Amino acid sequence: MNTRNKKFDQNNDSAQADNRPKLSPASLIAKKRDGQVLSKNEIQLFIDQYLQGEIADYQMSAMLMAIYLQGMDKKETAALTNTMLYSGRVLELKDAHVIDKHSTGGVGDKTSFIVAPLARACGVKVPMIAGRGLGHTGGTVDKIEAVPQFNSGLSLDEFENNLYTHGLVLMGQTEEIAPADKRMYALRDVTATVESIPLITASIMSKKLAEGARGFVFDIKAGRGAFMKDLKSARLLMKSLTETGARFKRDVLASITDMSIPLGRAIGNSLEIIECIEVLKGRGPEDLKQVSLHLAGGMVYLAGLAKTHSDGIKQVTKALHRGEGLSWFQKMITWQNGPDNLVDHYEILPIAPVKTPILAHKKGFFHKIAPIELGLFLVELGGGRKRKEDKIDHSVGIVLTKHWDEQIEKGEPIAYIYHHPHQTNQVQDFIKNSYDDIFKISSSRSPKRKLILETSIKRSFKHV
Repeated sequence: MNTRNKKFDQNNDSAQADNRPKLSPASLIAKKRDGQVLSKNEIQLFIDQYLQGEIADYQMSAMLMAIYLQGMDKKETAALTNTMLYSGRVLELKDAHVIDKHSTGGVGDKTSFIVAPLARACGVKVPMIAGRGLGHTGGTVDKIEAVPQFNSGLSLDEFENNLYTHGLVLMGQTEEIAPADKRMYALRDVTATVESIPLITASIMSKKLAEGARGFVFDIKAGRGAFMKDLKSARLLMKSLTETGARFKRDVLASITDMSIPLGRAIGNSLEIIECIEVLKGRGPEDLKQVSLHLAGGMVYLAGLAKTHSDGIKQVTKALHRGEGLSWFQKMITWQNGPDNLVDHYEILPIAPVKTPILAHKKGFFHKIAPIELGLFLVELGGGRKRKEDKIDHSVGIVLTKHWDEQIEKGEPIAYIYHHPHQTNQVQDFIKNSYDDIFKISSSRSPKRKLILETSIKRSFKHV
């Protein structure tokens, strides 16, 4: 594996930031605030000065808000992606079978722990450099760190060794890979600047391009529980990610999937890990399984191991039924210092001791399960972050005992909240004050739900 550590790609100016005059951070913030276009040099210098400590977090926060409000055009987005990408090491892999998957996130979205092992079982090599939680959505790294002793803090050399030795590896972002994104990512979470297509694109692509994969499967969530609240916004993000992938000559399969209600039944770090293991055992929620098979099949297809996306889905479905995905998941846990018996011993994971039910007010079927309110309450319980330095409580969470299009009887539990004894009053107040905002039950059956809304495929890499 070769690595690079450039400031910018070959199509950009070769002069290094250290040889250029310093620019006034306030003037650049004002320029973007007023809707003007930043040049690639201005973007590069602003981020370089931020990494060098010459621009403070509050100034970067102001720039992020200006970008959030005014947007960026294609050239600005490309320049931002390049600058973030080459702020650290860049891996150059020659293996066409190296494919990664990324989701834009949503409440209950935990597909990576199902998708990656299933794809690996079918011959795909999967490098995962994952992020932490943003806003009301949980992060892949936060969730896997619910597993005791699991080492997500690999060095890039350890990441490389695991990828070549085992073909499946998961680690959190380090200062070696897109350090600009790592610092900006943490600020976006706590400054209400998450839902920005240029920022999302640059963040995702800088990490994914840096890890050297030949293709990417993107799961773009749309609906109330996602950052993209409607199909129009999701399509714009899909177009942005696909165009950026093509610019770097990468294969891209992007799907827009439904996030109008939580995906699966579990919300919360340990509980979501258990739910993924259940799916890999051939059980678990049907919606989570279907989305995972769709994405994993896309990875097999992009790797050149299936003639069509449909063929890829068939392969991963067989791998699921044979238990091969479960086996690869446990192997990954073991390789990265986690317990070697996790899949059969859920008690290893931390689970809060108190289980408070939410009881149905009437008989019928769900017509609404508001995901954001559930996600934000999980943050209040400690299962997410309000500030970037906050520590995650992996033990708290929410499990839906009733889901879409399931018969509900009045007075029966529709969900359980897992919490600590000192949080009992807080939980009871939440149920009393928020029930009507979160749950709507009607006598008619639940409206039909379509999980996979759209899929776009762009092949740029020539398989031989």
